[in-house]
Amino acid sequence: MFLYIKLYRQKAGISVPKMVELTGLSRRTIQDLENRGDCLVSNAQKIADVLGLKIDDLFSPPKND
Repeated sequence: MFLYIKLYRQKAGISVPKMVELTGLSRRTIQDLENRGDCLVSNAQKIADVLGLKIDDLFSPPKND
């Protein structure tokens, strides 16, 4: 299963440095998660919280509104 972290982050207009600040995860971790498309549940929860999503939402690409 692939997590669409980067697409949701970009749709929200959040830069990688801002995501680092908001989640407490390192820049390298954020970049690795976006490239691999997988992560620990605890990290996925931090990211989902920042983006105002549920973890399940990250498994589908964002809709074009």
